Amino acid sequence: MEKEKVKPNIREKTIKYGLGYPFDVELVMLILGSGTKNVPVEILARKIVACLDASDEKDYVNNLMAIPGIGEGKALSIAAALELGKRRSCHFGALIQTPSDVVPFVKNYAMSSKEHFLAIILNGGHNIIKISVVSIGTVNQTLIHPREVFRDAIKENAAALIFCHNHPSGNVQPSKEDVETTRSLIIAAGTVGIPVLDHIIIDKDNYYSFLEHKLLFSENE
Repeated sequence: MEKEKVKPNIREKTIKYGLGYPFDVELVMLILGSGTKNVPVEILARKIVACLDASDEKDYVNNLMAIPGIGEGKALSIAAALELGKRRSCHFGALIQTPSDVVPFVKNYAMSSKEHFLAIILNGGHNIIKISVVSIGTVNQTLIHPREVFRDAIKENAAALIFCHNHPSGNVQPSKEDVETTRSLIIAAGTVGIPVLDHIIIDKDNYYSFLEHKLLFSENE
């Protein structure tokens, strides 16, 4: 008997409507790709969702492997997808009170060999709504356009913004270009009515806050 694969319409609808469209079972079906010779993919996915609902995180892999048709590879794939999702979404709703509060949510970018310029979008209570990757540059240069910087902030009805980028060189001191870019973006922020609270530079071990070092200009300076 041939393995039953995920129905094309699930893939097509997910591509069309986004990853928020499928139910949990359908998301698992997309991860699996196909069932086994004896168990259709949808039934296997339902068993997996039921298993996850009844398991602690530390037991995911062992409990998944107890399901007939789920070997070590598939169990690890599912657990890894869950862990990646958790890491990528752990910033949602986080309260930002000091520059150091931001660092844990952007540390993964510090490991990159290319500069990533991020816009950290906050609500009125200074909780994180979204961390948006504005641009990805070379080792020592990032191309930034105000239109891209503020696009998601406006879409998300941001009350404030924090900028952040990594220095692959390992030196978190701002360059002349960093200072000039920050000034120009603060001026643009005044035009769209979204205050900039800080610009943070990170590397693998340290961070530099424009706010802490009194380099955060007002739009009129």
